[in-house]
Amino acid sequence: VEPPGGDPMRSFGPLDPDGTTPAYKALNAGKTVVRLDLKGEGKRELEWLVADADVLLESFRPGTLDRLGFTAGRLRALNPRLIHCALSGFGQTGPWRLRAGHDLTYVALSGGLSRMGDESAPAIPFPPLADHAGAMQAVTAILAALVRRERTGEGAYLDVALQESALAWQYLTLGACGRDLGRGRDLLNGGAAYYRIYRTRDGRFLAVAPIEAKFWQAFCQVVGRPDLIARQSEPLPQTALIAEVAALIAGQSLAEWVRLLEGVDCCVEPVLEPSEVFGQDHVEARGAVQPDGQVLLPTRFDGVAQAPRVPLHEVETATWEEES
Repeated sequence: VEPPGGDPMRSFGPLDPDGTTPAYKALNAGKTVVRLDLKGEGKRELEWLVADADVLLESFRPGTLDRLGFTAGRLRALNPRLIHCALSGFGQTGPWRLRAGHDLTYVALSGGLSRMGDESAPAIPFPPLADHAGAMQAVTAILAALVRRERTGEGAYLDVALQESALAWQYLTLGACGRDLGRGRDLLNGGAAYYRIYRTRDGRFLAVAPIEAKFWQAFCQVVGRPDLIARQSEPLPQTALIAEVAALIAGQSLAEWVRLLEGVDCCVEPVLEPSEVFGQDHVEARGAVQPDGQVLLPTRFDGVAQAPRVPLHEVETATWEEES
């Protein structure tokens, strides 16, 4: 359901020939889109939709749906079995509830942004972390509510916040109990020589992640540096060891490293450009990505691959009931 002028994301960024952005089409593939004016006649159509729906997911600022006349009581009267999920920046309560935000600011306030990047500065997460964490949390909560409804017949009201979803992913730092070493200094954010991204001779990058001793040993053996095996246990941050591994990786091109490491079980892989993903044998064998670049649901039900995604379908409100 979009406003009369359409979702603003239709025009965020470079446009395709059809006048919409690739991101909008990717996010809405498979959906049926209807435009409603919720300040006017669209209220009647929304009432009809709610009365027949399993789930209502809305992303207004707190209080907006109430002002439009769709309070919790009104929605419950329209459909007692409705699962209503309110996905917002900071949640429906609390002093930040009406504060504006975007992914970068939500992650900043979660404490997570301070631990991304290197020691010189934080790095912007991509894809957006809070947006995807919040979306997945909403999906999880909605599915749980649907299971409960099957058992009890009860609908539910779910309050999901993007900032809290990002916050929930910060358990490694918030739960460190004073052991947190800071950005670029801990095991998983750059402080370990065996868990870093290194630049190759041709300016490409190699992701090196042989955390377990057996993988580190295999890596050191194949690159001709068995003397580094015993140094894996050096205290973090492993500045000297990082410098040695960086100099080693910089000595060959990415293609040379890929050839040398082919078939070696050591958790080291090339950092691929998006255009290189399509040519990977495994990706093609799994059928995970469509020719147009859209990624299918990463789950196979009973061993069956997902069907291709179809483009979004737009309908007029007058024809919604007939087409449904």
